[in-house]
Amino acid sequence: MRARRVAGSLRRLGPTAVLVLVVLFAGVSAWQWWVVASHLRHQARETSRLYGRVTAALADPSPNAGTEALIAIVPDIRASGIPLIITDPTGRPTAAANLRLRSAELDDPRILAYIRQIDRTNPPIDLPGIGQLHYGALPEARLLTRLGGIQLAVLLAAIAVGVWAYRSAVTRDRDRVWVAMARESAHQLGTPLMSAGAWVDRLGEGATPPTEIAKHLRGDLDRLQRVAQRFERIGRPAKRERVALGAVAERVATYFQPRLPRHTTPITISVTAPSAGPFVKGDAVLIEWAVEALVRNAVDALSGGGGEIEIAVTDEADCAVLRVRDTGPGIPPDIRRKIFEPGVSSKTGGWGIGLALARRIVEGAHDGELDVEPSAEGTVFQASIPLTRDG
Repeated sequence: MRARRVAGSLRRLGPTAVLVLVVLFAGVSAWQWWVVASHLRHQARETSRLYGRVTAALADPSPNAGTEALIAIVPDIRASGIPLIITDPTGRPTAAANLRLRSAELDDPRILAYIRQIDRTNPPIDLPGIGQLHYGALPEARLLTRLGGIQLAVLLAAIAVGVWAYRSAVTRDRDRVWVAMARESAHQLGTPLMSAGAWVDRLGEGATPPTEIAKHLRGDLDRLQRVAQRFERIGRPAKRERVALGAVAERVATYFQPRLPRHTTPITISVTAPSAGPFVKGDAVLIEWAVEALVRNAVDALSGGGGEIEIAVTDEADCAVLRVRDTGPGIPPDIRRKIFEPGVSSKTGGWGIGLALARRIVEGAHDGELDVEPSAEGTVFQASIPLTRDG
């Protein structure tokens, strides 16, 4: 239990952690660019100053001007921070500047080791008649290397947290879908089972003719078979057969008609369709399930207040279009954009699976579209499925 609470807390902190890492990455990047820009400005200023000194020395007619200019440049070279070592032709150090070795004399073995170290990065420069000049990296270069390492670490951490947050979100959505599907299956099976149980009770009372009871039981059995077919289709490729969308709408309306309230808060349902068509190519069982989910959503929206449900089927361009309109209160603006996500419902105690399932059937299995249309009153869902031209 404690581990589960910790995991839940980490999931909630995931987006915040990613944001913090992104801000940290941006801060390190800004710092790195500032260091580079500052160094370039300083380097330009010092190079210009040295150039000015050399030019002035060359223009000076006095005999010692050049030597004095070179001596004056030495402090500037030391101030640059670049480690410098001059060796004679035998490899013995004869001069050094800006070494990071404390209390090191020129004959210190550590200097020879340091020469080998910096030569691996920067090949030495030959000085004819003198030997070689060995040089290391600028202090800013070492700082930039560290900042680059920090950047890489922060970037990898952000990617790791992002992947983990994404996987957690996928797992959470999958769990939510499983729970919703379990409830949907209970609902789908519950209605015909309750009806069959009631008719069995009537059979025991002996007040209703057995032939009438058998008729209703056959209807409940057919309903259970359709439910089994629906769930059997999940996860399998949708069938491709000629389906009359108008006939599907009529069947769904006929199923809901006797189950709608008729007295205190009546709900009416009507269908407008060009005969049985238009025809689409798809899975009749799944399409009927999607239409039923849209109508059930409309019924739930009108529960307690009554109203009208209109199912209109038309042939528009290359698509068969089915619209389900209700005169209910409409979808709250705060969930309108995510109404098709699993677990999202505008009703208290709603399961949030019907619309998600309908969209998956229409768009995922039949290459169609399912959206909420603008409406001055109530809610209008529009499903579009490509027409079939097969005879």
